[in-house]
Amino acid sequence: MNNDVKILRELAAQYAELAGQPIQEERRKLWAAQNSLKKTRPLIIVQPWGLWIEWCREVFADANMQCKDPFFRGHERQLRISIFSAQVGDDRISEPWINQGASLVVNPDGPWGVETEVVSSGVDGGAVKQIAPLDDWGKMDRLVAPRHQIDEEETARNVEHLQEVVGDILEVNVNRTPILGYAAKGSIAETLCELRGMEEAMMDMLEHPDELHKLAAFMRDATLANHDQAEAAGDWSLTSGFNQAMAYAEELARPKANVFGHTRSEIWGWAQAQELTMVSPQMHEEFFLQYQIPIMEKFGLMAYGCCGDLTRKIDMLRQIQNLRMISVAPVADVARCAEQIGPDYVISYRPNPTDMVCCGFDEAKIRRILSKDMDALRANDCRFHINLKDVYTVEGDPCRISRWTKIVREVMAERF
Repeated sequence: MNNDVKILRELAAQYAELAGQPIQEERRKLWAAQNSLKKTRPLIIVQPWGLWIEWCREVFADANMQCKDPFFRGHERQLRISIFSAQVGDDRISEPWINQGASLVVNPDGPWGVETEVVSSGVDGGAVKQIAPLDDWGKMDRLVAPRHQIDEEETARNVEHLQEVVGDILEVNVNRTPILGYAAKGSIAETLCELRGMEEAMMDMLEHPDELHKLAAFMRDATLANHDQAEAAGDWSLTSGFNQAMAYAEELARPKANVFGHTRSEIWGWAQAQELTMVSPQMHEEFFLQYQIPIMEKFGLMAYGCCGDLTRKIDMLRQIQNLRMISVAPVADVARCAEQIGPDYVISYRPNPTDMVCCGFDEAKIRRILSKDMDALRANDCRFHINLKDVYTVEGDPCRISRWTKIVREVMAERF
């Protein structure tokens, strides 16, 4: 047996065992109930996305992977990350499949037809500066609407390649989600600020409002067209839904591998505009939210928010008819958000990872912060989960994450 095949099969078997545990079904029911606004114990999910960047340079670096073939090495890395995530003690659902993305055909200059230049600081994993391509409004006619197109031959080769190795252990789920259906790419705000530049977009609200409206409208229409094309092709599936937590709800179809031909009305969607933290609710609504709503209303349920402060914008968000989940980020006022939201929406409560696990590990401090915030959430009858995300370092101590999860459960047990 080829050594790459042996390694991948061993990892797939290890992950399949974790995914097959009875607790996974218990978690599915809990997430579905909470996301349908039923009272459950608060749930926990650890999303150390940033940590993988650090660890992919160290723990999960190419040099530390055992597979020689780059295709297998990518799946090896993902399986190792999934196995680690399944063992931290949170309420993450380990699904019994392995993902293989379809090969999307993308404009070589980027989805929108213009290339964003990135200037590196020269430090591995360090800061970068993006040079906005739309630095002149006269260049707006260079933009193109991203079309949904898949290289079927390449996709079939990749899927067959993976199936030959692990298909008898894990189902190979093909992700055919359109490019603007992935996370922030379809939210307008992040991409618009990349195209135009953050400072420029802020100033445009005052100095070039007509042009900014025109750009946002173009992006809205292009995103809707991209999503519609994928829907017409039958490429939205039950694993296309996304809400930055677990994409379950009793009103929606359950995530399941390789079930295509579904409409967006059957799955979760997610949008955000964290770039607008310092922008007033009125300007947020005028220049961005009104263009996001037509995209969001196509989905069954919506989650809104990421790392931005929505404390002053809860009332504004209530006009999203299918809104179900609101992010309460580390910069937000948890008590004020809890008072405004109450039991009307699920709160994705996100404590500051710096206080939790990134810079030292002060158990008393962790308990103090969590106790204060959970008391506010409980006092307002909130449905919430705790989402520890944007963990960019644990200072070489990965055990912190499971220790943190244990502390959270102890603090919860005192209150719920």
